[in-house]
Amino acid sequence: MNADVSARLAWTSDASAIAQIQIAAWRQDYSDVLPSEVLLGLKAEQFAEQWEALLTKPQDARMRVLVALERATVRGFALLHPSQDPDADPVADSEVGEFVIDPLHRRAGHGSRLLQASIDTLQADKFTRALWWVAANDDILRGFVTASGWEPDGAHRELQSEAGTTLKQIRLHTSLS
Repeated sequence: MNADVSARLAWTSDASAIAQIQIAAWRQDYSDVLPSEVLLGLKAEQFAEQWEALLTKPQDARMRVLVALERATVRGFALLHPSQDPDADPVADSEVGEFVIDPLHRRAGHGSRLLQASIDTLQADKFTRALWWVAANDDILRGFVTASGWEPDGAHRELQSEAGTTLKQIRLHTSLS
């Protein structure tokens, strides 16, 4: 294991690396949900512009993007923000909106470091509870998250893609107090 690993707040210069990791992960993780032509048509430049805009001017003062690093190379990222769920308190309840580790660098400790940095950041922002929507069929991610102390809270939803496919999700939660 490499000793030169860390997690930090993302910089605007990380936008391109975040976009490349997001697309690589989507192509692997959503191949059974989205048509291959949609996945192959994803453009890193477009995603990078969106990430740069979010990093430059977040929609909320407590919206954060963190990156997991190996030396100076981004290996994963997390998007954290106040929860927008109708049954949540946006002052007290946060959400892990995105949590992505480069598919070629999973199971190397980046997720654990990034999750701990995410919890520390949410606590520093005075959130008392964290929520996380995960794909109902993603046993690996759900196992990782529940092993870290998160639990299902009974909420579930279905997201419909423009291509007409459905992604079923369950919501996990953890106390930050």
